[in-house]
Amino acid sequence: MVIRVLVAEDMHIVRGALVALLRLEPDIEVVSEVACGDEILAAARTSRTQVAVIDIDLPGKDGLTAATELHEQLPEVRTLILTSLGRPGTLRRALAAKVNGFLLKDAPAEKLANAVRGVAAGRRMVDGDLALAAWDTVECPLTPREIDVLRLTAEGRDTLEVAAKAFLSTGTVRNYLTTIVSKLNARNRVDAIRIAKESGWI
Repeated sequence: MVIRVLVAEDMHIVRGALVALLRLEPDIEVVSEVACGDEILAAARTSRTQVAVIDIDLPGKDGLTAATELHEQLPEVRTLILTSLGRPGTLRRALAAKVNGFLLKDAPAEKLANAVRGVAAGRRMVDGDLALAAWDTVECPLTPREIDVLRLTAEGRDTLEVAAKAFLSTGTVRNYLTTIVSKLNARNRVDAIRIAKESGWI
């Protein structure tokens, strides 16, 4: 049986390479290509996708948000997340989003095809070394709300913009940021953002 695959990757050259690699496999058919996270759900629905191969860093909705949306609205579609950053915290976020597979972009071509086959068959496909690293790492000490505030701050928004976006008062945002800096033992907000990004928490 041929596996119907959607590829979501915003870099044209990378997307072209992924599609070309997958089309070499006799049991895999690429039925849709998109460059933006906002397009994934509609494309998966119209192309009757079975496996969505999704870059974690997409414009619009990021890969994990899109994967969560697929899981909620098209639960029959399996998701395989691709990332260039093999951080344990990123893997934890992916697993929390109920993705079916997690693979580094620099993995060998046959590993990609095998991961697609694995998730299509209902297995969870995760790079072994990365899974072990994630097992050994400390859980993120931040609450989901604190992560939201820090992520918005990391996008370059000031306190007023973060407050408006998160439906909070500016005082609450400042309190959250103070707590975040303290929890991460950071020197300041910029250092807190660095720590969270390096840990794969945002």
